[in-house]
Amino acid sequence: MDAAAVALLFVPQNRVVARIAPCSELPLTVMSDALNPEIFRAVCDQADHASRAQEALARANTESKNELLLAIADALDEHAGDIEAANGLDMLEAKESGMDAGKLDRLLFNVPRVAAAAQGVRHVATLPDPVGQIVRGYNLPNGLRLTQTRVPMGVIGMIYEARPNVTVDVASLCLKSGNAALLRGGHAAERTNAATLSVIAPVLEAHGFDAALVQSVDQYGRPGATAMMEARGHIDVLVPRGGAGLIQAVVRNSKVPVIETGAGNVHIYIDRSGDLAKAIPIILNAKTQRVGVCNAAEKLLVHKDVAADVLPAVAAALASANVVLQADAVSYDIIEGAAIEGIALNQATEEDWDTEYLALKMGVKVVDSLDDAIAHINRHSTGHTESIIAEDYEAIETFTKRIDSAVVMVNASTRFTDGGVFGFGAELGISTQKMHARGPMGLQEMTTTKWIGYGTGQVRA
Repeated sequence: MDAAAVALLFVPQNRVVARIAPCSELPLTVMSDALNPEIFRAVCDQADHASRAQEALARANTESKNELLLAIADALDEHAGDIEAANGLDMLEAKESGMDAGKLDRLLFNVPRVAAAAQGVRHVATLPDPVGQIVRGYNLPNGLRLTQTRVPMGVIGMIYEARPNVTVDVASLCLKSGNAALLRGGHAAERTNAATLSVIAPVLEAHGFDAALVQSVDQYGRPGATAMMEARGHIDVLVPRGGAGLIQAVVRNSKVPVIETGAGNVHIYIDRSGDLAKAIPIILNAKTQRVGVCNAAEKLLVHKDVAADVLPAVAAALASANVVLQADAVSYDIIEGAAIEGIALNQATEEDWDTEYLALKMGVKVVDSLDDAIAHINRHSTGHTESIIAEDYEAIETFTKRIDSAVVMVNASTRFTDGGVFGFGAELGISTQKMHARGPMGLQEMTTTKWIGYGTGQVRA
């Protein structure tokens, strides 16, 4: 199928609002717009349809769910060119609108990335089915037998932006864990998401399931997202995934229970016992491999005892990768004194320490001690991922115990914080909250539990 045909096929139909910028580029108050009653009813109807479809999926056995996932993976491979063509139109529009390089990288969903997503679906099919797993069980003194069993959550709503791979990840994880998915994928990836869903829907139906199990509300634009946040009793849980603005807007305005996923103000700390030979490749990988992802490193802290030796070498390596450095006063003087050719060096402001750049930019700070590094991270981090580069066992133990983030790495890149890398096949997102799910969310994190009591006629005295 050529690009012109794809353009006609995936242009959004019956759109009720004007095109807008991605949610992460909008003020936090934008998501609290007045509710459109007509759109609210339509979204609730979609959610209720998804709920009825989910009841049937919840009864499906593991074998039938795995067969469904494998068929979806094959269909994605078969239609990867169509999805890429739709994505090309989204990419072109995004570039013309001035989208930055980090977001463009997230938006890209070409044939290799579709193939990788399909492999993720196949991996999910190989994982243990969490539905029906007994978490714990025991008998009461009166003989009543209690079991706590994993069950699906129901209808999971996702609000995300410029991340078309999420459409596939969420669909596969929801289907394997017995949940329905209601998606708001954002304007930037609208054609790509429509193309992807058009591949998944017929496979669902061919396997005896309702296509309503995986739906989008993109046709309603931003008011569709607002309606999802108001749809308590129709949507069981809502997961925002994107920039800090989007996430906080959903957290602050949603009436539906929210699992907060992570903006990533991610830190790497080089201890005075750190090995520079390890530090440089770790920092380069964490900062530059993919700049627009939440597990990319944004800040570098260096112990004062090694700063004079470490910083020039690290700064030179970052400069060679075109990374702009936002340095505090001490690190600025050290780096400036090294006279590194071609370096882009700026004085950091207080705002820098709380900023997720999602760009080739990194904040650099010299700290007086391990305690100061931990205090700085816990004060400014978004609770996503932090890494320590150290050889001192006591320093490592102190750091891992006292850092209050979902994931802590030791002598390793922060880029490993990923559901696929952790063996989940895919991820719903990286949870930075402290509820039932923290860190990469896979199949188990997409279930809740119910208690079942087996009696023989017992009554309470």
